[in-house]
Amino acid sequence: MLLRIGGVSLGLLFSVNLWSQQSDTLSGTGNEIVVTATKTERKISSVAVPVTIISQQRILQAGSLRLNDILQEQTGLFLTAAFGSGVQMQGLNPDYTLILIDGEPLIGRTGGVLDLKRITVGNIKQIEIVKGPSSSLYGSEAMAGVINIITDKPKSNALKFSLRYGSFNTADLSLNGSIRKNNFTYQGFGNFYKTDGFSIRPNSSERAIAPIERFTQQHNFSYRFNNKTVLSINLRLNNESIKNIISVNNNGTIIQSEGLEKNKDLNTTVQLSHRLNEKITNNTRIYATEFSAEQQLLTSNGTPYTDFFKQRFARAENQTDFTLNKKLSLTTGAGYIIETANSTRYDKSSNTKTNRIGYAFIQSEWKPTDAFTIVAGARYDHNELFAAAFSPKLAFQYKFNPKFSLKASIGRGFKAPDFRQLYLNFTNTAAGSYSVFGTVEAQKIIAELNRIGQISSLESDYYRLSELKPEFATGINIGLSYNPITPLSITANIFSNTIENLIDSRLVAYKTGGAQIFSYLNVKHAFTKGIETDIKYALSKKWSLAGGYQFLLTGDKDEINRINNGQVFTRDANGFSSKLKRSEYVGLANRSKHMANFRVQFEQQNYFANLRLIYRSKWAVSDKDGNGLFNTNDAFADGFIQVNMATGKNFNKGIRVQAGCDNILNYTDVLNLPNLPGRTFYFTLAYTFLNTKTKQ
Repeated sequence: MLLRIGGVSLGLLFSVNLWSQQSDTLSGTGNEIVVTATKTERKISSVAVPVTIISQQRILQAGSLRLNDILQEQTGLFLTAAFGSGVQMQGLNPDYTLILIDGEPLIGRTGGVLDLKRITVGNIKQIEIVKGPSSSLYGSEAMAGVINIITDKPKSNALKFSLRYGSFNTADLSLNGSIRKNNFTYQGFGNFYKTDGFSIRPNSSERAIAPIERFTQQHNFSYRFNNKTVLSINLRLNNESIKNIISVNNNGTIIQSEGLEKNKDLNTTVQLSHRLNEKITNNTRIYATEFSAEQQLLTSNGTPYTDFFKQRFARAENQTDFTLNKKLSLTTGAGYIIETANSTRYDKSSNTKTNRIGYAFIQSEWKPTDAFTIVAGARYDHNELFAAAFSPKLAFQYKFNPKFSLKASIGRGFKAPDFRQLYLNFTNTAAGSYSVFGTVEAQKIIAELNRIGQISSLESDYYRLSELKPEFATGINIGLSYNPITPLSITANIFSNTIENLIDSRLVAYKTGGAQIFSYLNVKHAFTKGIETDIKYALSKKWSLAGGYQFLLTGDKDEINRINNGQVFTRDANGFSSKLKRSEYVGLANRSKHMANFRVQFEQQNYFANLRLIYRSKWAVSDKDGNGLFNTNDAFADGFIQVNMATGKNFNKGIRVQAGCDNILNYTDVLNLPNLPGRTFYFTLAYTFLNTKTKQ
């Protein structure tokens, strides 16, 4: 459909503020605190599900500026390029990973993708990644897992400044300040980012990054009434303006467009925390967020294109934590969500689409012995637009000895159809006038077009259109952690995800001019399975090595059954047709069987340097032989290695500098990796004006 879109996605050129140090999980003691896995504070060494913590120091030393920069270097995560930079986890699409900031969900997905480049990392304390179905705590969109961005909270009166400049006239400016006085705390953060963009092909308008400006500000206020009660208010605003220069190839027709895109993201959270006694703590949270996007384009043939989207999400939730005794704890909660959307893509932008969800969850943690932990939980969601969803989860951890432990979990996740899949009524004049209709109106609209003679053919999938059902996934994770000697740490996780009622976009009709019409069906029974492993070895106090690897298998059970029954044919490069063999089947598109990362790190007092490698094997990108699935005769993107390096030093009087080069080997793939620029350089200067510790 869309084979090439340049000028709407943003690459990686970046660094982070050069203040603050925090131990990296890979070299930590296991005492790091994680909250995302259980919605309560727990030491990572006692959590029974797969969890990764990316520390502030790790973000700093990788030279990251946006969230996509640091996530691309993590084991088992791949950053997709369509509709912005989304994250693929355990082989599952970005639609199935929930992105949180301080425990609250971000909204504003395009094509199911939440663009990670919207999020600056300049004020992040740590990033917590929970893999595997997490709907038992977080509901829809958490089928693959959860990524929680936890922002820094001040422990001092401080004022800090950072300035970065790099290739393509990329500038990044951050200011971070905090005040603590008596029971009152304020923390403010501002970030301004601007780049001219870049062109992979010199003198070409097919840009992989459009000229862009982003401004992010965040304000956090908290007041401690007494030792038991704390009120906090958090405000976050992100504005971005992007100059679009787009080239789209649809069925051999190239359409060029130019224009402007403006996006706005506003989040507000009010939280009241109260400790009733030593055994009971209560948290009440009210969260409201709004995302709006507007795009104005003019195509090369003079046709204007306007796209407007506004989404609002409001949630009230109460959570109570009980410590019943030393061995047993309980977490209960309930909430209510109201979500609305207006868009030119949903018939009229004045028509508001609304969904309401009521939910309740419960989770218990039992430690029958010091070595054995069992966690059981479930959540019930009553969705106004669909049947109810029940999401259970069971996990355990057993520590055989201080050096070796086993953890395992099984969970049920779900994802409700979104507004796009239900109500979309969209024709893209900037891409060959193809149309996508949500299932609520698809048959009615296509029937009317057919009646007035605008349909040339109806495909077989048109007759399968029906009411969409929620997608469900069952995920199993089995993990091992082994520390045979103090400098060596080894972790491995075997995972398996089976998805029922997977929602897929399908070609259902052709217009008389040849343009396609797509809609959505519950068609697939997909699976992803594999193994992930991370190893770290400290060569000395100054030198350390770290690496990770993922082996991934994916597929659709229905497609495999068709192959085994001899119902699928393929055509080789010479045009000869033959029955497809099971060994020729490669599974789902845009997944690599092998992914790896490696890091060499040097640290000495106030100086550090590192070299980082990212590897991805080839992956299927288009159905070249036209048999409706992906096999060895289809088109593949080449595997590649990306090499990054960074170095930094802390001087006296609060001055720090950092320099780096990303993509040293200058690898580019304009069609399949539009987010990846060529070789880029940067330099960052940071200064701490004030940093005075205060009493807690």
